[in-house]
Amino acid sequence: MLSRTDLRGTTPTAAQLRRALPRGGTDVNAVLPTVTPVIEDVKAHGASAALDYGERFDKVRPTSVRVPAQVIADAAASLDPAVTAALRESITRARAVHADQRRATVTTQVAPGGQVAEKWVPVRRVGLYVPGGNAVYPSSVVMNVVPAQAAGVQSLVVASPPQADFGGWPHPTILAACALLGVDEVWAVGGAQGVALLAYGGSDTDGAELDPVDLITGPGNIYVTAAKRLVRGVVGIDSEAGPTEIAILADDSADPRHIAADLISQAEHDVLAASVLVTDSEALADAVDEQVIAQAGATKHAQRVAQALTGPQSGIVLVDDLDAGLRVVDEYAAEHLEIQTRDAVGVADRVRNAGAVFVGPYSPVSLGDYCAGSNHVLPTSGSARFASGLSVQTFLKGVHVIDYDEDALAAVAQQVITLADAEDLPAHGDAVKQRFAALRAQS
Repeated sequence: MLSRTDLRGTTPTAAQLRRALPRGGTDVNAVLPTVTPVIEDVKAHGASAALDYGERFDKVRPTSVRVPAQVIADAAASLDPAVTAALRESITRARAVHADQRRATVTTQVAPGGQVAEKWVPVRRVGLYVPGGNAVYPSSVVMNVVPAQAAGVQSLVVASPPQADFGGWPHPTILAACALLGVDEVWAVGGAQGVALLAYGGSDTDGAELDPVDLITGPGNIYVTAAKRLVRGVVGIDSEAGPTEIAILADDSADPRHIAADLISQAEHDVLAASVLVTDSEALADAVDEQVIAQAGATKHAQRVAQALTGPQSGIVLVDDLDAGLRVVDEYAAEHLEIQTRDAVGVADRVRNAGAVFVGPYSPVSLGDYCAGSNHVLPTSGSARFASGLSVQTFLKGVHVIDYDEDALAAVAQQVITLADAEDLPAHGDAVKQRFAALRAQS
């Protein structure tokens, strides 16, 4: 089922690997002409335009953008107790991990009487996008809300598409997750129109103000991604998320049943999802292929899985040894990277590029999706070479605070003036000279 790329006996360059490795992705530029009018319409007309587009695309029009408090409370009260308990555990673990990501103010004494501090200030208001579509994602509520709360964000709104089956409100499990996290502002709006409304705000159907946000985070489909690109600069965004992906680096000690199950678990998300095995064992590759065929046919979303696994974005890559495998996975820079080798800890320590690394046979990606405590909003499409996953830092701004007294400025005044003159910006130097009579006299 899985195509093969055989790199054995070669030493490909980074450029060659980028061309040779399985890679899918989506062309965001192709949908910009479709999304741009939506953004402009919502910018001009606010919530009414967003609701119009929701009615067209989601086939339902809620009575308001903001979900009533009672609807959220009812969703929490009616949630399956087992799901409630699982969500509470997920929240507890995520809060423990993200609490340790908080950053303290650091002050550097540059010179006597002169210091620079860096303080970390939470973004004022954030919009957290939770997609609908093929599945329901209460876990994405947890992964977005927990780091924002840990960062100290005081105002946040969750936006999720309205559902015709639930009276025009987001899925009840999404609403229940919001309730468990203490989120009381939820908007029944999705897609590009939801992103635009988060960026520009407006008035709800009852005249209540829908306050725009300063930062939008969370994954979505290609239209959501295009919308985030278009509003970037008006607001901040976390990333342009592409289809989900898993890479597994394995040797002949790995269990092919585990590998097949993990490849299938990511393929279940989307027909564009990428599932890639990198191995130095042809025997393992053959066994994994057999297991994939056996397991994929028995899974609930078999057709979706099959399409993803046979697409150009998925496959098996054969390499000479683990050193070569590490070069491959570092260049691939997977959203999720599993290490299933004899010395999994040592090999994982050598990985440079991955959104998250899952070490050994008992750390599957699905654990990270729900209950590891890590965040599952991660860089895709190779962007893990330069980007990080969602974290407390996503919601913080570093602000330098410069505090020099008169003597400290005097000690470096001439250097400032010299550099200002070197850049042909004499007024910069004059700003220093005006503070000291001796320097003014030299002008």
